[in-house]
Amino acid sequence: MTINTDIENLRFPIGKFNPPEDISPEDIKSWIDTIENFPFEVFRITNELTEEQLLWAYRPEGWSIRQLVHHCTDSHMNSFIRFKWALTEDTPTIKAYFEDKWAKLPDSRSGPVTSAQTMLDGLHERWVFLLRSLTNEDLKKTFIHPESGKEIPLDQNIALYAWHCKHHLAHMLLALEFEGKYRQQ
Repeated sequence: MTINTDIENLRFPIGKFNPPEDISPEDIKSWIDTIENFPFEVFRITNELTEEQLLWAYRPEGWSIRQLVHHCTDSHMNSFIRFKWALTEDTPTIKAYFEDKWAKLPDSRSGPVTSAQTMLDGLHERWVFLLRSLTNEDLKKTFIHPESGKEIPLDQNIALYAWHCKHHLAHMLLALEFEGKYRQQ
């Protein structure tokens, strides 16, 4: 991987998310495959890491690898629930959460990565099962994000979370490539 050390590029190593305008069934399948494979990729990257390596971050003031694993579990748990709300309610306004504050909580800063890996594995198994069962009508259902006030269709949210998986895998790989240059304080 080529690393551009510009801070903005370290924050968004695969680029910022751009919601797709046209979404094909092939796109949906590919994104669900990415979401399905994510727990395996996290495990592959983190399973053999030492406690010291889990403190490595991908940029100055960035989250540690440990925090990234816990963040992904927290974020994807929230997303799974948002899908369920959108599928069972009429355009619900979802609850946002302060991901930066959650990442500073003790469980994210120093809790075992294995518990987050286990949760991620089970969560993604259920989530992918649900995503693969969605009809075209289901994919157009929406929720409202309270911070932006925008209606988010479920098909775009699948795209967002496929991007989110790749985004944070890139962060973990950057942290390892930097070999502790940046670390959790």
